[in-house]
Amino acid sequence: MAKIMSSTKVITSPETLWSYVHVTQPQSINGSEPKYSIQVRIKKTDTKTIDAVQKAMRAAYEEGQAKLKGTGKSVPPYDTLKKPLRDGDQEFPDDESMAGYYFINANNRQKPGVVDRDRNPILDPDEIYSGCFGRCSLGFFAYNTGSSKGIACAINNLQKWNDGPRLGGHATAEEDFAGLDDDDDFLS
Repeated sequence: MAKIMSSTKVITSPETLWSYVHVTQPQSINGSEPKYSIQVRIKKTDTKTIDAVQKAMRAAYEEGQAKLKGTGKSVPPYDTLKKPLRDGDQEFPDDESMAGYYFINANNRQKPGVVDRDRNPILDPDEIYSGCFGRCSLGFFAYNTGSSKGIACAINNLQKWNDGPRLGGHATAEEDFAGLDDDDDFLS
């Protein structure tokens, strides 16, 4: 179940799937300022989280009208703005891992807190990976860069709920070498 903390802050359900996880070290994209980031995938059947996100985006629009107006004469209509909640089926029709999901790309300059089910900090970076399931604390806000206006999303904190299969096809060393004997020689 999603929870609205303030008008622009949402805690997702624990069933959100984490992808492109960069929450232990900030990453630079195309030479930009390094940021912590994550792609949060929300099942289309998780209507409570989707509704909460839509309400928070609308609230960010209402609260950010002065910023969105900028030096213009009027505030752009909500429906014309870029928004962070996107449809995985529409944007990635050939990617089976996106089927049945909405997704949000969230980032922050500040490092998000990451805890387990019992709210204990997770210190091992290998425990947080693309394929985990958990809750996300997301903050929505209006932006106006002059050439682009819209609603963006910041990642605040994460609560890992369950392990899942790693996304991206990266096998662990244990998986690669399982079932091999010491005397197996593949080079002869």
